[in-house]
Amino acid sequence: MFTFLAEVTFWEEFHARFNFIAVDYLIYTHEVVSNIQQSYPLPLLIGIVATTTVAEIWLFVNWGVFKNTFTHKITFPVSSAVFAGAIAVVTVFIAFVRNNDAEWSNNRYNNEISKAGIYSFFAEFRNNRMDYADFYTTIDNKKAFEMIRAAVKEEGETFISQGTSVKRKVTGSPNAAKPNVVFILMESMSGSFMKEFGNDKNITPAMDALAQESVFFSNLYATGTRTVRGMEAVTLCIPPTPGQSIVKRPDNHGLYTINTVFKEKGYQSSFFYGGDGYFDNMNSYYGGNGFTIYDRGHGSILADDIKVTRNHIEDNEVTFENAWGICDEDIYKKMLSVADEKYKKGEPFFNFVMTTSNHRPYTYPSGRIDIPSGSGRDGAVKYADYALGKMIKEAKAKPWFKNTVFVIVADHCASSAGKDEIDVANYHIPAYIYNAQGVAPQKVQSLCSQIDLMPTLFGLLNWDYTSGFFGQNVLKDSFKQRALLGTYRKLTLMKGNDVMILGDQRKQNFYSYDKTDNSLKAKKIDNTFLEEAISWYQTADYLFANKLLKE
Repeated sequence: MFTFLAEVTFWEEFHARFNFIAVDYLIYTHEVVSNIQQSYPLPLLIGIVATTTVAEIWLFVNWGVFKNTFTHKITFPVSSAVFAGAIAVVTVFIAFVRNNDAEWSNNRYNNEISKAGIYSFFAEFRNNRMDYADFYTTIDNKKAFEMIRAAVKEEGETFISQGTSVKRKVTGSPNAAKPNVVFILMESMSGSFMKEFGNDKNITPAMDALAQESVFFSNLYATGTRTVRGMEAVTLCIPPTPGQSIVKRPDNHGLYTINTVFKEKGYQSSFFYGGDGYFDNMNSYYGGNGFTIYDRGHGSILADDIKVTRNHIEDNEVTFENAWGICDEDIYKKMLSVADEKYKKGEPFFNFVMTTSNHRPYTYPSGRIDIPSGSGRDGAVKYADYALGKMIKEAKAKPWFKNTVFVIVADHCASSAGKDEIDVANYHIPAYIYNAQGVAPQKVQSLCSQIDLMPTLFGLLNWDYTSGFFGQNVLKDSFKQRALLGTYRKLTLMKGNDVMILGDQRKQNFYSYDKTDNSLKAKKIDNTFLEEAISWYQTADYLFANKLLKE
């Protein structure tokens, strides 16, 4: 009964049986238990479990089940045979029954319903890492790198080395301006929430207004469905690798990230998070890649090999806090105060902020917006929008504002599940580059990815730098439109209306995407397209596995 009710609440949140998210969340008990307490009617759920348990025990006692069970005599050969049978069944399931054997339909919901929740849980616990070459269709590695080098190279770029590398020299001006950069990664901010994309609820007035004043990316897609995927995409600028995000994998320190570029330009980089950065391995990833850390903290410590400073956000700096951390207003206030300190010291800064308010249980300070706290997603979206607008307004009064660029993007959509293998519309997110001096507001309609956002910023700034990124400058005429998206098992390349989905068990499906009804219609495999899709993911996985993403 406990598992049944747990599956009901998990389905409500993720529209799936227990999967890797359920396994992942067992590690972070503070955030998850607090979130459950604040989001669900625990007295009712626990009451149901307790009532059914008591009723079952009462029936068993009255029927003599316990007495018969514990007083019955059984011979050793019989008990051994029963035990051996049980071991045989377990062995068969472990060795031969895979969770994805239940995936018989093109309708994802049918596949999820066909699974058993408990078996799904333990299956995902075993499969938290998936090496590309072991599970997916591959091509010759030399050919894969030849294809990906051709795909990522843009006008004015020169490769530094041959073979298994995408590192190249990006030409720019060595005397280009070095404005401060504030990067906002917004929790669960789907494009569908905005009036700009047809929503009529008026819950994102600040973001809709900002779209008219920025370089606004109207056709940009998230690489994944988790915050750590968004972080991976915007800091490493690479396609999502199968299994766990690199943010959570071992040996992810000292990588070639966007901070590598900022560090070479003399910037001080900081990471701001309103909860404990131990969650999802964020502190280890950002600290291990050179970011100074500002987080709430709940007793966790940094690994010994991390040589950056961790700053605790104190109680007197907090006006509102829920399971996931302090409200967006508070984390922005902390970021602004650190920006003030850096400005006084004459240090150019790169401030990376991860927000949390747009997350279940959808609670936030009262009196800010016209939707009551805790009433649902619309209120959380509107509050997150309010807090962003307030931060921009306060930043405008700062002496460093004119020399500061704001980059704003969602980490992923609020929902990612649909009936198809990949629900394309649930990867569409807003992205902005705001207040770049000398850059006119424009709406960029090119199909692109989260991994392209920072290379585009570096292009706008006309920076001369070395790129180890798969992402590209979307504003260049030589940019080749495409989007890369997926789950921890499905890897997708989308170009125009063509969508290639690579699955484990070396399967692949090719579709035509209809944006009007968000549907995928199967079509005959295009082998050239297939090889291109493979090249993106095979090479990214190869570079990380062979420690070639290091600085």
